[in-house]
Amino acid sequence: MSDDPVLFIDVRIAIEAFELAVKHELPLTGVTALFGHSGSGKTTLLRAFAGLERGAQGRIAFNGEVWQDTSPSRVFLPPEQRAVGYVFQDARLFPHLTVEGNLAFAEQRASGRGEAIERKAVLARFGLEPLLARHPSTLSGGERQRVAIARALLTRPRLLLMDEPLSALDARRRAEILPYIARLPADFGVPVVYVTHAVDEVAYLADSMIVLSEGRKVADGPVAETLARLDLGPATGRFEAGVVLEASVASHDHVYQLTELVLGQAALFVPLIDAPAGTVVRLRVRARDVALAIRRPEEITSRNILEGKILEIVEESQTAFAETLVDVEGGRIRARITRQAVAELNLTAGVNVFAVIKSISLAGGVSTVVAAADGDV
Repeated sequence: MSDDPVLFIDVRIAIEAFELAVKHELPLTGVTALFGHSGSGKTTLLRAFAGLERGAQGRIAFNGEVWQDTSPSRVFLPPEQRAVGYVFQDARLFPHLTVEGNLAFAEQRASGRGEAIERKAVLARFGLEPLLARHPSTLSGGERQRVAIARALLTRPRLLLMDEPLSALDARRRAEILPYIARLPADFGVPVVYVTHAVDEVAYLADSMIVLSEGRKVADGPVAETLARLDLGPATGRFEAGVVLEASVASHDHVYQLTELVLGQAALFVPLIDAPAGTVVRLRVRARDVALAIRRPEEITSRNILEGKILEIVEESQTAFAETLVDVEGGRIRARITRQAVAELNLTAGVNVFAVIKSISLAGGVSTVVAAADGDV
């Protein structure tokens, strides 16, 4: 039986014309993404977890401890008694305090509660030693968010809530911060609930996800399984739709700047990544980057050709496109193709096909390092 904490939620929140109603039992393992379009209710639900939505009705319990219950028992623990850390979009550091002062404030607030998280370990993990004497106004956006995450950790939280903490950063800063967030549960033993509307962040960070749409939960489950669902297009978005696969590093070709990955028994080639042989990585493959053929293509530039079988096709009658789910060696991938192609190639469930993926489309799509073998290449 799992020892992971469980967050039970059964809440209803009405804000003007918007109503959120979600009931779910959430095992808190690693990073859980709350995903959906803007206005779907992600931040509102996260604020309810933290005790920041006093108008919320219903029940919230963490590992059996009731944080809120608006039934006749009338329980409502204020934020400071829930022992959660909260990281906002805009860092919200105290401008009159140095980095050292911001972190000291968190430690004072945490005094006497929970299991201590070593300040030295936090400073080392986030590279904050050189920043301690500086004020927030002198920090870059990425540096401010690193301090904000460290400050939240030093409050000794049982649960870390993160509300789109990278939304104000450019692509380079986002890429710098993502690895820090991905390692939080393993490094500090704190589960994370992470709000985002970015599929790439979900693919990089999350172990599981909840999909919200118009204030309702429309799906939940492991990231790979949920992103592979063809019926969630309106909620997850079609342009960035795709899947997450796990593959292992086989070798590097430094002459051509390529890395060979092993997916099941098949080989995939991606732009060179910095990871030793045996490392297990996540690979994000977007549906729009996959083409299908009914015979193995020859003499083409794409080196990634996976043999598989069509499991499902969903045609969009109001567009030119169809979404296809294909079972391939090592997992399942999605392909977004035209309805005309479906008709002309007579594609149906059960048909054997070859999925073609351009290596360049995977640049930046190889992300979270899951595990690594000893040695290097």
